[in-house]
This record gives sequence, structure tokens and C-alpha cells, in this order.
Amino acid sequence: MTNALIADDEPHLAAYLREQLQRLWPGLAILPPARHGPEAAAMIAAERPDVAFLDIKMPGLTGLEVAQGIEGPTRVVFVTAYDEYAVQAFEQEAIDYVLKPVRADRLARTIERVQRALAAAPADDDARLATLIERLRPALPAAPPLRYLRAGQGDLTHQIDVDDVLFFHADDKYTVVRTAAGEHLIRTTIAELAQRLDPERYWQIHRSTIVNLRRVAGTRRDELSRLYVRMHGHDRELPVSRAYVHLFRAM
Repeated sequence: MTNALIADDEPHLAAYLREQLQRLWPGLAILPPARHGPEAAAMIAAERPDVAFLDIKMPGLTGLEVAQGIEGPTRVVFVTAYDEYAVQAFEQEAIDYVLKPVRADRLARTIERVQRALAAAPADDDARLATLIERLRPALPAAPPLRYLRAGQGDLTHQIDVDDVLFFHADDKYTVVRTAAGEHLIRTTIAELAQRLDPERYWQIHRSTIVNLRRVAGTRRDELSRLYVRMHGHDRELPVSRAYVHLFRAM
């Protein structure tokens, strides 16, 4: 049986797409929906669905970023509100898309394409997808600064206001999100966070650390002139790499 994942941070749109897919593709098994980019990436890695319907604009990770990280045979259908340039790129790269608001007749054609693709031997899907992502990225409007993060902990999902974050620190495959109340782990990398956070309020001070300037209590230099940052609500100092020392000269 073919199975599918729907990823969209707007529950009513995800529910509508699910209803239409169930009506137009009765034999399709649909997994529980993913509510944001990191959850979609985790579910694709764990469940390896045959097809993933990815909203392009999602919190945490965009649909493009989720698609870029897929390892395995999952086919991608992007769900997007952006046409014009995007439509041209999709058509030329032979990767399907659905425009919002989703129309039943267009979705039916998408289903036919996906079914043909699943029945055929995979060709250069990975190369096509990589090319498409690179062509689409500059055409999409810049995302607003990140406001919230979601971090899973057992059966619970915590929503974290980035204003409450003291600092982010890379830890192996995860990033530690440190608040005054404790720590959370997310899969978003420091590099991705640096692109999504407001640069006026969040500074990268080390290749593995980003700090919230509003939570900086002060700085200190040791006897070797190495710079450290002290954070409100945290008892350990954070080292500043030489490449970022200049940021603190005016402080």
C-alpha cells in the first residue's frame, strides 16, 4: 500500500488536503500530519513514506530544507502559495506541486503524476530535486525572523519563544536550546538558526554558539586576553572565538 505524509503548519489546510486525497486516492494510507519542518523531517526519516506533500513555508525548516535533507525514495510534492516563477521551475524540473488554495482537479492531475512516478524506476530524482531547490530558493520571499521553536521531549512538544532563549549551542547532531528554565534539544543546525534569527538581537560568538544579546550580562577577558560572555540566568561563561571578538568592542 502506498503511504503519504502531509506537512503543513495550518491544521485546517492539512485536514482539507487529507480529505481530498482520501476521496481522490482511496488506496492511499495517510500518516498523522506533521505540523512544522523539523517534525516533517523526523517523520520522513522514521516512516520513509512513498510521497510527502510539503508546504514550502513552515516554521523551523521550510519545505525546501526538509526536501533537501531526505535520504531515501520518498517523492516530494510541494504545496505552495507562490506561482509565476515557481510554477515554471516545477514544470521544467518535472517535480510536481500543488498551489494553494488546493483545487480538486489540479490535485487529481498531481495524483496521476505521482502514481506514474511510483510505478516507474527512479531515475535522477535526487539531482532534479537539488536543482529545483536551488532555483526556487532566491525566488521565495525572505522568511520573517524566527519567533518560536518546537522541541520534542518524549510524548510532549514544547513551544519555545526565542526571546526566552539565553543561547544556542551545537551538540553533535542536535542543538541545545538553553533557557533560564532548562535545556531542550532540536535538530536545527547552528548555521540554519543563524539564517533564521534576527541578526540585531542574536549574535554568533563561536562556530557552535549563538547568544541572545538581551540576555548578555557582560564580558570578561582572561590573562591570555581570551574573551568570554556571561549570560543572565546561567552560571558558566561562553567563549568567544577570535573571529567574533570585534562584535563586542563597542559594548
